[in-house]
Amino acid sequence: MNSEQAHEPRGKQDYDPAMYELLKTINSPGELRALDRRQLAQLADELRAFIIESVSQTGGHLSSNLGTVELTIALHYVFDTPRDRLVWDVGHQTYAHKILTGRREGMARLRMHGGISGFPRRSESEYDTFGTAHSSTSISAALGMAQAARLRGEDRRAVAIIGDGAMSAGMAFEAMNNAGVMDTDLLVVLNDNDMSISPPVGGLNKYLARLLSGGLYGAARKASERVLGKVPPLWELAKRVEEHAKGMVVPSTMFEEFGFNYIGPIDGHDLDSLIPTLKNIRELKGPQFLHVVTKKGQGYKLAEADPVLYHGVSKFQPDAGIVAGKSGGKPAYTQVFGDWLCDMAARDARLVGITPAMREGSGMVRFAREFPGRYFDVGIAEQHAVTFAAGLACEGVKPVVAIYSTFLQRAYDQLIHDVAIQNLPVVFALDRAGLVGADGATHNGAFDLAYLRCIPNLTVMAPADENECRQMLYTAFQLDTPAAVRYPRGSGPGVEIRAEMQALPLGKGELRRQGSRIAILAFGSMLQSAFEAAEALDATLANMRFVKPLDHALVEQLARTHELLVTVEEGSIMGGAGSAVAECLAAAGLAPQLLHLGLPDRFVDHGDTGVLLAEVGLDRAGLLAAIRARLAV
Repeated sequence: MNSEQAHEPRGKQDYDPAMYELLKTINSPGELRALDRRQLAQLADELRAFIIESVSQTGGHLSSNLGTVELTIALHYVFDTPRDRLVWDVGHQTYAHKILTGRREGMARLRMHGGISGFPRRSESEYDTFGTAHSSTSISAALGMAQAARLRGEDRRAVAIIGDGAMSAGMAFEAMNNAGVMDTDLLVVLNDNDMSISPPVGGLNKYLARLLSGGLYGAARKASERVLGKVPPLWELAKRVEEHAKGMVVPSTMFEEFGFNYIGPIDGHDLDSLIPTLKNIRELKGPQFLHVVTKKGQGYKLAEADPVLYHGVSKFQPDAGIVAGKSGGKPAYTQVFGDWLCDMAARDARLVGITPAMREGSGMVRFAREFPGRYFDVGIAEQHAVTFAAGLACEGVKPVVAIYSTFLQRAYDQLIHDVAIQNLPVVFALDRAGLVGADGATHNGAFDLAYLRCIPNLTVMAPADENECRQMLYTAFQLDTPAAVRYPRGSGPGVEIRAEMQALPLGKGELRRQGSRIAILAFGSMLQSAFEAAEALDATLANMRFVKPLDHALVEQLARTHELLVTVEEGSIMGGAGSAVAECLAAAGLAPQLLHLGLPDRFVDHGDTGVLLAEVGLDRAGLLAAIRARLAV
């Protein structure tokens, strides 16, 4: 296959095993390094085609992985992996890495229950040197590995591969600041596929990259330091000339101020530039920064044209691409939030929406289009997002922070210190609460109920259906204090959503079914399964709605009239809503039998959400089995 063919989308019928003639011989980077360099372009073509075929059949991240094919090949070709450590930031761009490190056949069960993860995982492969899935951790981790090599006297390299989006997070700059002071042998590779900080990639930049990474430049610079360093005015002049010359063609100044030797930018799809540059850099000492420019979706025109649409995909036909689904189905909770946000913004000019780089994922596309002056994407910077919201709230603005449950964890101090202590009216719309499916443990919203309900001044709500979600968001917005509404990924039971918005009575649950002996207290998304179990057991069912403030009166009433109280939540049992119920009963001096059902004290892996809920006992059958087992004791 030539490079022009690699750019054409193909259907499954066009894939022939013979097409992977070279790729199927590579089961480890050692076999990759045994190839003649002239074979690597063919390998890149085959690898890119294999990724398109695989992901079209399993779903997963596509455009980001197509953009890092050549970079992945070059890194494994030049560095002695796994002895040399590669640390991938986020890790949603590591499919080529997985394929080249012995997991080619495992791609058939990518992100499925029992299959390989969509992110790097230390337990999965020795080549996955650091587990990642959240942004901006790679430089810190690689720096730790580099320092460990120095402490142990080991001659190996550490490489962090980070995207331009992840560079917007403060943690990346904290790590760079520390690395420059340590003067450790560390390479940071910036995979720049969106930002416009670089000039056009061309022959001059290729030449400069090789020059700056080569031994001649390094030796000359060291010699200049020795000779001119004795004459300070001349040395300062020499440095200024060098910086001026480099600054004309590369954005080097900022990175070099951190103590890094900046190299680039170079074309991240050009193996003839990548490989010699990386070989030169491998011989350099101290912190090195290589800037490569890539294109998301490279080699698949549909993904190149719309890399956001093809960022995370379900199954599709490569020749047809992603086909929009039929309308009229149940709306996802994300859409419920997005519609409410626009409706509320139309009614109240004080409302602003904030997201840490998750416009599409959080359902804010329409809001950004209709209210551009009130929409703020702060980049991958959750801590900043929360404190920015606090500052707005201080001045009478009503901020709504749309953020995934698992990502709010990264701004916990700001939530407490900057919002809750000052009792500021910030609304947190927590998407992806509970189990999220294929993304697995790193993205499961397992802990928000536990880590939120212990914070003073904060109201915490969990809707049981789509309409309740809309009304809870409205309720939260009406409060003059901090509030969080947590809702799951995907769609709900499909109830009618009322356009009219009405605030719910604060801290009040509701009875959905009256039974005897057993009372099931359901929080949020567990109501439907709990209702089915209650029907089978003739149990009372309460939709608790509020985790904080908890409906103490309802809890105490149920405790006095039933033998067994069962709490059900799609969150961590330890410290969660069930714990709140137990604390309430203890304070009231009541001691009924208690059974807490929720997510266990372990990280739940990736897979189909229905399968995972059954695995942890949160489907109808699991609830019935657990309750009947308790009654039999």
